[in-house]
Amino acid sequence: MKKSTGWRNACAAWKTARLKRRLSRASGAALLAALVLAAGSALAGTQVYNPQTGEWIDYDRTKAWKYYSVHKQVPEAFRPQVVTFRTAEEPGTIIIDGNQHFLYLVMPSQQAKRYGIGVGREGFGWAGIVRVGRIAEWPTWTPPAEMVARDPKAAKFAAGMPGGPDNPLGARALYLHEGGQDTLYRIHGTPEPWSIGLNVSSGCIRMNNADVTDLASQVKVGTKVIVLMQGAALFKGI
Repeated sequence: MKKSTGWRNACAAWKTARLKRRLSRASGAALLAALVLAAGSALAGTQVYNPQTGEWIDYDRTKAWKYYSVHKQVPEAFRPQVVTFRTAEEPGTIIIDGNQHFLYLVMPSQQAKRYGIGVGREGFGWAGIVRVGRIAEWPTWTPPAEMVARDPKAAKFAAGMPGGPDNPLGARALYLHEGGQDTLYRIHGTPEPWSIGLNVSSGCIRMNNADVTDLASQVKVGTKVIVLMQGAALFKGI
């Protein structure tokens, strides 16, 4: 099975617990007030709904790679689709449910465009209300100093890896800011489309290149982005 390598991960592991605590503290109360969230606990790991059997099936790296190898796309649940979505947020808002690996772009009339995403692996989850501070097409990836120091593969890109199909940030990157400051988190594309639906990143939100290109074409700088707190997943099927 093809593995993700550290140097290809645009969201480096040096993102600190301090930043995550700051985001959660600053945004937790507002987040609860802004949304009517489902009761109950989050899924224990990734699951995919099988419409033929009406069951939720565990979905891990091995199954993801095998599925993509055969079908050349992710399971239907993680493909873009318009769904019913009940929220008080304004159309154009982005809501991220990392527990179920979905990103919702709120639309009028209680609907949303839903995309499959890859999210932070264990220890790299975070929550908060942020804004899109910048949108870049085929962005340059510059690994942080800590990654350059420990990874020879990353060291050769210390001055920046030009945008392109092998770039970890993929076709588009939405840079997430809080209070005008870069949080170091992004919503971005990926050269590893099989990884959508998994906990694979160091905190960033990854999407298939076609999906993030579509998303970027519909949002603008200043767009509100809500990342749900761990354990606050929306009900399945919403």
